[in-house]
Amino acid sequence: MKTVQVTAPGVVEWVEVPEPVAGPNDVLLAMRATGICGSDTMYTAIGGLPPNQGKTILGHEPAAEIIQVGENVTGLAVGDHVVIDTMAFEDGLLGSGGAQGGMAPLVVVKNAKRGVQVEVISPEVPWKVAALNEPMAVALHGVNVSEPKATDKVVVFGAGPIGLGALLAFQAKGVASVVVVDVRPERLTTATELGADAVINAATEDVITRLVEIHGEAPPGLYPGQIKPDTDVYYDAAGSEQVLQTTFKAAKRRARLTIVAVYTSPVEVPVDQLLATELQWRWAMGYPTEIFEITRDIEANWRKYERIISHTFAFDDALAALEFARTPGAANKVTVVF
Repeated sequence: MKTVQVTAPGVVEWVEVPEPVAGPNDVLLAMRATGICGSDTMYTAIGGLPPNQGKTILGHEPAAEIIQVGENVTGLAVGDHVVIDTMAFEDGLLGSGGAQGGMAPLVVVKNAKRGVQVEVISPEVPWKVAALNEPMAVALHGVNVSEPKATDKVVVFGAGPIGLGALLAFQAKGVASVVVVDVRPERLTTATELGADAVINAATEDVITRLVEIHGEAPPGLYPGQIKPDTDVYYDAAGSEQVLQTTFKAAKRRARLTIVAVYTSPVEVPVDQLLATELQWRWAMGYPTEIFEITRDIEANWRKYERIISHTFAFDDALAALEFARTPGAANKVTVVF
């Protein structure tokens, strides 16, 4: 079967590999959709990830159909639609340096257990939407780490897939307000359609001034000569130094900053200014418990999640899809369908 592999730094190619074989404790999956993540571009740039560096099969945002079930496997059946915990495979991280990836027609799950590597999702959910399960779990983990309260006023920086997923998750948690900030009008339009209380275009508006207008002023007296927004949670899904510098300047006392975005270079932190604010730093990576927690919400609200997807490509056009996805400003979420 043909797979999409990183074969060298900056090189992604079609590579033929043997079809996987399922044993009595395994299930065989037919891939039905696989999302393209920004980290796929990073994997390509560095030439793949260990232990299979130089021959990494891409695809860590999959949705699949079970086409074979081993005789010792319980709780799963042929024909089940499933979402996947790509971090729970015995042969390494699916699509992130492991032996297999979702940019392939077939994947075998060794010693398969429902609720561990795979979970059943309603067949009502379109495949391309089911493939959002993994990135939406990442977004939800960041929201959980933020410890949202009903009274919280939240700002989400970045209206890409993770930021929009965070918007939906914060709404589900019942916070008082969610504002979304981006520089691309079409992304802000999507955020508005998904129910953001307000949006801010950082390319044309002063973010702090607008947050003060929307969330009000923080209690006076703590910041002599400064007007700060009464924002409780800053959620960074953008990965821009400007986002952090804006947060450092805006943060009221004991505001929470959750960083989900990946940074590729150091950022200067004005510790002398931040100490008095007691800014609470939170870091979120992956989805320790959220991978199948998000599944039920996707089932219930899949039409909302569908709006996050901007483009789909056929599997035969996967190389073009990867190129398109890494073109700045071209797309929001690109998904390959089989």
